[in-house]
Amino acid sequence: MDSETRPAVTGKRLEATSAALERLPTVAGERQDLHIAAGNDAEAVARWLDEYRASPRTRRAYHREAQRLLLWLAEQGRGLDALRREDLDAFEAFLADPRPAARWIGPVRPRHDPRWRPFRGPLSPASRRQSLVILQGMFAWLVEAGWVAHNPFRLMRDKRRRLDNRQGGIERYLERPLWEWLWAWLNRPAEEGAASRHRFELARRRLIFGFAYLLAPRISEMSATRMNDFQRREGRWWWHVVGKGDKAARIPVPPDMMALLGEWRSTLGLAAEPSPDDESPLLRALDGRRGLGDNWLYRLIRESFQEAAEALEKEAGEMTHGEAGRLRQATPHWLRHTALTHQAQAGVELRYLAATARHSRLDTTARYLHAEDAEWHRQQARHGLGARGPAGDDDDRDGGHESL
Repeated sequence: MDSETRPAVTGKRLEATSAALERLPTVAGERQDLHIAAGNDAEAVARWLDEYRASPRTRRAYHREAQRLLLWLAEQGRGLDALRREDLDAFEAFLADPRPAARWIGPVRPRHDPRWRPFRGPLSPASRRQSLVILQGMFAWLVEAGWVAHNPFRLMRDKRRRLDNRQGGIERYLERPLWEWLWAWLNRPAEEGAASRHRFELARRRLIFGFAYLLAPRISEMSATRMNDFQRREGRWWWHVVGKGDKAARIPVPPDMMALLGEWRSTLGLAAEPSPDDESPLLRALDGRRGLGDNWLYRLIRESFQEAAEALEKEAGEMTHGEAGRLRQATPHWLRHTALTHQAQAGVELRYLAATARHSRLDTTARYLHAEDAEWHRQQARHGLGARGPAGDDDDRDGGHESL
């Protein structure tokens, strides 16, 4: 029976599949050259994930990809040592279209919830490539540990193309006219007589999208930001962030971001500028005190994109259904790509752009920053929320720079 004609599978079936992978026999477990303490594939993978205990975000991402592979194999009654080169194309096709959808795809849920699913949706080519990169590293470790006999990823003829995480260009971003429409939509005033809760939600949404666009944070960095992460030094404001790989950085805060921050703090009944001892969360729940977690923030942004797409479809004008479709596709990470692309188009030099992005491959650019804070700030200030940045700095507006 093929996947399209199988009856819909409940969360219990997926839980049974997940439990089954812990009972699968394994050839590796009987080997004499085993170098880890593990009794099944799940335990072997757990030992690998322990290597990343100092980087919780990385560990979560790697756990997700390993879990998908284990569940896929368990559906077939197989373990990691049975994975062969010819299986990899089928697995990548599965990542691109997990079927049946009722079994594999669903909204964010706690892992113990029976409605939990391994996917939020089909993976894009870039996400599939990233998954293969992670799993190749996992298998290399498991080979060294003596758990599996070989690494099938090393047999891929087009390995360099498929397992190189670099891309020629970023396509998952909003072009400037669409962003400008979206920002105008986000700034539409509440209807007269709107409830205070609705006004709070609109103000919070403006801050979230403005923050994401102006400073290019990752979603986990946004949810972790505290008020006193915005600090003034020698008359300039900086955002202090601990990002991917637990690397600390400071990013220039452009004027539009400080204006947004002041408006948001006013909504919360606070002074316009944060004090050094204010460790309260920047993004808050409806009670105005509790912070927003990663999953909550992710859903809020996705829901906003969907609502914006519906609003765009109802409007008559130059925007088309294609633009509405882009909004429906968009995820929170699109905002980071949009921010970096538009900063490049605004004329921010590549070395400053690399520092703002905090890309691990471009750490060498940090040596240029210590003596050039003022210049970096001046160039960062070119990047604003409107069609043109802050008034009085229109030079090099059409500079052509590559986007990241």
